[in-house]
Amino acid sequence: MQAKIGIINVSDRASRGEYEDIPGKAIRATLGEYLTSPWEAVYTVIPDEQDQIEATLARMADEDGCCLIVTSGGTGPAPRDVTPEATEAVCEKMLPGFGEQMRAVSLQYVPTAILSRQTAGIRGQTLIINLPGSPKAIRECLDAIFAAVPYCVDLIGGPRLETDPAVIKAFRPKGK
Repeated sequence: MQAKIGIINVSDRASRGEYEDIPGKAIRATLGEYLTSPWEAVYTVIPDEQDQIEATLARMADEDGCCLIVTSGGTGPAPRDVTPEATEAVCEKMLPGFGEQMRAVSLQYVPTAILSRQTAGIRGQTLIINLPGSPKAIRECLDAIFAAVPYCVDLIGGPRLETDPAVIKAFRPKGK
């Protein structure tokens, strides 16, 4: 079964075409390196509007059947940064460990990582993960958390995601 993975760049300027969607492309490229099982991207760029973020997350989870949705942008302290609020509004369960790990890793590179509000949660059979908007930080954060993603998707009833162990080794308990 081919997995569907949602990729959302939350950016006012990119959604208006004022600059190229580099964060979304960085997510897609990183997942392409990690995953050996077949997958299809469901991809969009939207503005920093909480109602649009919520609607897009819900559509990708409920209608498009994405087992994983990865967002970039909107996780800082600025007034228009509302991606975590939108994620919390559509999720039944929050998984704060993802955000904690991403901030811990990011703090090794920049002291402003404490300002980041990345989070993750579950909506039905979909894992939603919020990443920062910087391509460098996207890779650092995904490298820090992705080993746990395939097993989480297994636990919520999603398709089996296989990774290239030379790039990132997915953790699953013995026999899983």
